[in-house]
Order: sequence, then C-alpha cells, then structure tokens
Amino acid sequence: MKTLFLTAFLAITIVSCNNKAKETETNATETQAGSIELFACPMHPEVTGKKGEKCSKCGMELTEPVAQSKPDKNTQEPSLNNSKAKVGVLGADTSVTPLDYVNDIVICYLNLKNKLVKDDSEGAAEKGKILLASFNRLDTKTLNANQKKAYIDIAEDAKEQAEHIAENAGKLDHQREHFILLSKDINDLIKMFGSKMQLYQDYCPMADDGKGAIWISETKEIKNPFYGSKMLTCGSLKKTL
Repeated sequence: MKTLFLTAFLAITIVSCNNKAKETETNATETQAGSIELFACPMHPEVTGKKGEKCSKCGMELTEPVAQSKPDKNTQEPSLNNSKAKVGVLGADTSVTPLDYVNDIVICYLNLKNKLVKDDSEGAAEKGKILLASFNRLDTKTLNANQKKAYIDIAEDAKEQAEHIAENAGKLDHQREHFILLSKDINDLIKMFGSKMQLYQDYCPMADDGKGAIWISETKEIKNPFYGSKMLTCGSLKKTL
C-alpha cells in the first residue's frame, strides 16, 4: 500500500514539475520577445527603441511597432565628421539657441545633398522628410522680430522645396531642380544666422540649364549634387562660409 501511495505521489510530483517547467519556459520566451520588441517614432521611423521612450530627434514617444528583422545599416542617419554637428537632437530644452536649430537644419540639408551626389533618389526623398521636420522644429519664439520675419520667408520656400524632394522618390532630375532652389534658401539661412560648422559654397556653371547654381558643402572636395556620377567633379569652390 505504501509502495502504491509513493508511486502515485512521485507521478504527481513529476507532472507538476514538468508543467511548471513549461510555464517557466513560456514566460521566459514571452519576456524575451517583449524585451526585443522595437517601436519607432511616428515622425522619424528610423529611430527605434522600447515603447514609450523618447525620439532622439523630435522628443515624441516611440509608439509604432517595428517588424522584427535584421537592422538595415542604410536606415541609420549618417553623421557628419564634425564635433559640433548634431542631427535632430533638439528638444524642449530652453537653452537651445536659434543657431542650434539652424545647425540642425544645415546638417539635414547636407545629408540630403550627399544622397543626390550618390544618385540616390530614394535616399534623397527620405532625407527631404527629415529636413522638413527639422525646419518645423525651429521655435520662432527664440527669434527677434526681424529674424522671425526673415526666417519665415526663407523657411516657407525651403520647406516647399524639401517637400517636393520628399514626395518625388524615383524622379532624380525633378528632385535636383528643387535642390537648386533649396540650396539658395540654405545659403540665405547661413548668411543670416551663421554656422557652427566649417562650410563651403560651391558653384556649378552647368546647373539650372546653364544659368549656374550654388550648393553648400561640408568638404572642400567638389562632389556635384546636380549631376552626381555624370559630372561628379564639375564645379568650383566659390567661397568659404
């Protein structure tokens, strides 16, 4: 009788242990899955992290679920080789100055320019969206009356050009037409506020149907965004900004 009782007790114990082990394994799997689940910023889908964390570019919460896959290096925001460069890190900090906002805009412009240099229309469209968001981040309350009026005039046109570039992926020539106008706006913005970076104004005599056009670069080396691989070195350094 004792043997029968002991056998039954051992059987119940083993089943209980197995069930608990399966439950533990299931909970561990769920926990692991939850820990690696990523969420993206609604404004900047390339910024990912845990749900509820803040976007490093605009401060919005990460709320959009991200499909689990290997990270694509191409989705990472390129960083310019400059210690004072900071892309999209401006939030609600009251110590942020107009020049900080302008620096943010300029870097976004340069990233867009570099995509056009590489004949990357899809990449240029994505950078156009980021540039548009950067313009929208500038708090005009930080500007005086004269600055505010001048900035609004420049920004309205620049945002229109950035929007055209963002909405025309696959139409490289059309994007480059708007980049000509955008470059004029960025030049005016730098002329008005200055820059934290060492920048160069380059000139292509062939651009804009032979009328010539400028662009802004972070390097002295000529890399033409208006023609890309067709005439990569066409142009000259016009002046240092």
